[in-house]
Amino acid sequence: MNILVINAGSSSLKYQLLNPETQEVLAKGLCERIGIDGKFTYKPAGKEAIKEADVAMPTHSEAIQAVLNALVDEKNGVIGSMKEIDAVGHRVVHGGEKFAKSVLITDEVMAAIEECNPLAPLHNPANIIGIKACQALMPGTPMVAVFDTAFHQTMPPVAYTYALPYSYYTQDKVRRYGFHGTSHKYVSQRAAAMLGKPMEQLKLISCHLGNGSSVTAIDGGKSVDTSMGFTPLAGLPMGTRSGDIDAGIMEYLMKKYNMDIKEMLNVLNKKSGVLGISGVSSDFRDLEAAGAQGNQQAALAVEVFEYGVKKLIGSYAAAMGGVDAVIFTAGVGENGGGNRANITAGLEFMGIKIDPEKNKIRGQEIDISAEGATVRTLVIPTNEELMIAMDTASIVKG
Repeated sequence: MNILVINAGSSSLKYQLLNPETQEVLAKGLCERIGIDGKFTYKPAGKEAIKEADVAMPTHSEAIQAVLNALVDEKNGVIGSMKEIDAVGHRVVHGGEKFAKSVLITDEVMAAIEECNPLAPLHNPANIIGIKACQALMPGTPMVAVFDTAFHQTMPPVAYTYALPYSYYTQDKVRRYGFHGTSHKYVSQRAAAMLGKPMEQLKLISCHLGNGSSVTAIDGGKSVDTSMGFTPLAGLPMGTRSGDIDAGIMEYLMKKYNMDIKEMLNVLNKKSGVLGISGVSSDFRDLEAAGAQGNQQAALAVEVFEYGVKKLIGSYAAAMGGVDAVIFTAGVGENGGGNRANITAGLEFMGIKIDPEKNKIRGQEIDISAEGATVRTLVIPTNEELMIAMDTASIVKG
């Protein structure tokens, strides 16, 4: 079964064609600068990537048509015809409280996704554009929406309720939603397989650490708490996002520097996080290099980030009444051995202890626990595209 996975942004579109049963990726690529001077990248399995500039992509429809043309191309295509695409799985960022799982896309589902646009104004409209473009070009092909927020819909009210007038929740749906759900779901399933235990018997803490970061408590296969909130701005300090701050800081800075709310949010989303503290970069590799050369701000930025992750691990273990394994995933989690070592240092009292030699591994699925550790520490490369394809195939098969 071949599933085309689409992740549409406002001016870009990532895609993969893969078989969820064999986990084989047939082809993948990226459409960039849609509506400007289109750039197209296509990489069939086992071959070099093909890159084209100035491809006519005034809209997402032309971008998706370019993808489909490449997939069936006589020379570099990987399928004989469009009929070999069994379904399309679409990443949708926000499903609000309406969607607790992936769903087959219908007119009613599209209307419900559009109702969530105010909750994710930069993402959902672009996701919808991608869906509509595929529907127009692939009539009759099943389409499935896979939501970043759906996995976290199992959180109890005590975890998702903000201490605001309750009417803001009942009338305006202001609550913790959480994101990176597809990633947290995938790595938790892989963790259960690695540990050889049923998901229902496990308490897991999943640390998705990258330019965007979130930590999730997973009890019996269900998300029971997560660090991102009403928006992806909450929780840990990230590449350029502030994470949790005292809301009074906003009023103070807005008054002092005569900023409006739009300018303030731009600071919090694009100029803060480890970039803001370091003044150097949002890339942890750059910060590590700068810190090694004596840049104290760069070193502090990384320490603040690691300290935030450490605190969340401890608090989520307390919330679940224990933990069986801690998972590190995403760019920093999968590759940052130093970050993993610093985050887990001092958690020996919880039974967490890692093996320094095993921890040198980058980007591989491995148990890096030291001998005698009672809580396992796992490194699991995330694969959101595969999770989307697996959900899509499951729904299409009924």
